Amino acid sequence: MVRNIEGRFSGAGKSFAIVVGRFNALFTEQLLEGCLDGLRRHAVDEDRVEVVRVPGAWEIPLVCRRLAESGRYRGVIALGAVIRGATPHFEHVSTAVSRGIAEVSLSTGVPVINGVLTTDTLEQTRERAGTKACNTGFDCAQNALEMADLLDRLPEGPDA
Repeated sequence: MVRNIEGRFSGAGKSFAIVVGRFNALFTEQLLEGCLDGLRRHAVDEDRVEVVRVPGAWEIPLVCRRLAESGRYRGVIALGAVIRGATPHFEHVSTAVSRGIAEVSLSTGVPVINGVLTTDTLEQTRERAGTKACNTGFDCAQNALEMADLLDRLPEGPDA
């Protein structure tokens, strides 16, 4: 018989860190509020959540690494907003941040959820950082909860 393994949105007793870029704070603060709401709704105690603010998206991966390596968190959530402009800066930042976040997660074994918006327009950013029905921060909270629970259910090591 096939055994299906899935994570649940179970937050009781788990600690999470959220790294938030201050650049484009109008949007990143909305993402943060959505994320905190998502964690609260799934029984994560506020005393078990730490928010770390960094200047912008570029700095997010380094801080995520430090937090993931600390062993204190079941997941790290990265929130930021990079909006396309008239120069290639957007491409460099969005690519480096995405790769950095993925690398931290893979190298540490701690789920690092990428909630850094990479959008073409202010309107797209507003839509993704808006209400709970469409707030990427809320979605990231659910992804972090699910991944933390899923990793608890998966076997470890070559002999598992």
